[in-house]
Amino acid sequence: MPHKLQNKYWRICLLLMLCMSPFGAYANIVKEYPMSDSTSYISLITCTPGDDLYARYGHTALRVYAPQTNIDWIFNYGIFDFNTDFFYWKFVRGETWYQLGIDYTHHFLATYAHNGRKVYEQILNLTSNQKQVLYDALVTNYQPQNRYYLYNFVYDNCATRPFSLIKQSLGVEQLVSTYKGWEGKTYRSFIDHYTRPGSYGSFGINLIFGYRSQATMYGEQRLFLPEELMFYMQDAKLTDGTPLIIKSHCLTDNQEGIAPFEIKTTPWYATWYAGLGILALVTLILSLFDRRRGKLSIWFEIVMGIIYILILTIVIFLTCFSIHPLVGFGWRLLIIPIIHLCCRLVYIVR
Repeated sequence: MPHKLQNKYWRICLLLMLCMSPFGAYANIVKEYPMSDSTSYISLITCTPGDDLYARYGHTALRVYAPQTNIDWIFNYGIFDFNTDFFYWKFVRGETWYQLGIDYTHHFLATYAHNGRKVYEQILNLTSNQKQVLYDALVTNYQPQNRYYLYNFVYDNCATRPFSLIKQSLGVEQLVSTYKGWEGKTYRSFIDHYTRPGSYGSFGINLIFGYRSQATMYGEQRLFLPEELMFYMQDAKLTDGTPLIIKSHCLTDNQEGIAPFEIKTTPWYATWYAGLGILALVTLILSLFDRRRGKLSIWFEIVMGIIYILILTIVIFLTCFSIHPLVGFGWRLLIIPIIHLCCRLVYIVR
């Protein structure tokens, strides 16, 4: 088996193990109170981005470690089922139901280490009672009638859920942190950073993002992305001024502290800038050829027209029928038509 196929095979197997584990080993989850011992703790888990588009924003989970009851579990709000009826239709409309799953920590770490992704742990400075409150909330959330939730990329996802539970266990509505990060920046620029500026994924997302993506983020609004939450929590303080985080380290590399995500750059020849440049060059050459022969290449106009109609149809559908919060009409929809028109002026203007 070729190396690339073998690597892909193992990635699929590990992912299936991760997704299926919540329905087997944890069917009869421990409901006792395991968090009274001083060796027990709960930590915020942050995973660095992967290569797949959906994984480029990183991931967040919670770890419960209670050695006196042999518990070392990852509570993961990022599980979804491809086998759901009409999955892709629901996904496009923003009606994707995610669920809380549980996995052994060593299984979870093996999956991310195999994919070359780092996993950071931040141990929370909680009292025994606060740890108990947080653990009980996770157990309650894991019950079959509670574990599913309507996923929303900006307002309700794998990062916002753990953050809300941590605040609930602390008995506060808002945490105080000195970390500013992307404070005052727009949703569009924030998301574009993680999608890899210049990539075709970034171009596609920018095409379907509307005016709402230009809104600026303040306070906890930006904590829907794992890296921002990780650094926000690192500088957060409790009501008495003590740090919320006791210890931070990388579980996959055995190194102390946390570090900014390494966002891969897109080679210039693979950027959408280069792609549009090639489109402009081809259109310009074709226009010069058409001008010389005195006849317009209708086939090219039909192809470009179909592309415009498809893009516009997708945006109209998402704007009218999707509950995704940031989609809509924007001036970036005019980029391709403007390039097309400008290059065609060579033929039109004589």
